[in-house]
Amino acid sequence: MKVDPADLLDSHEVAAVLGLASHRAVSTYRGRYADFPVPLIEKGAGRCVLWLRSDVEAWAKGRLADELDED
Repeated sequence: MKVDPADLLDSHEVAAVLGLASHRAVSTYRGRYADFPVPLIEKGAGRCVLWLRSDVEAWAKGRLADELDED
């Protein structure tokens, strides 16, 4: 699979897409939501972790739809 590097997001960018106040919240989301996107690249604890933009955006859209259905 070929990936355009511009389509990779670090935790700061994932936080921005999800509307989170801090990039540290991304690790909380990873632990809280079993369906949270799996990083495309994960070099190890405290190292480079990158997600595919389309995965994060699709998850966020699905999560918003789920929340609207609960209301």
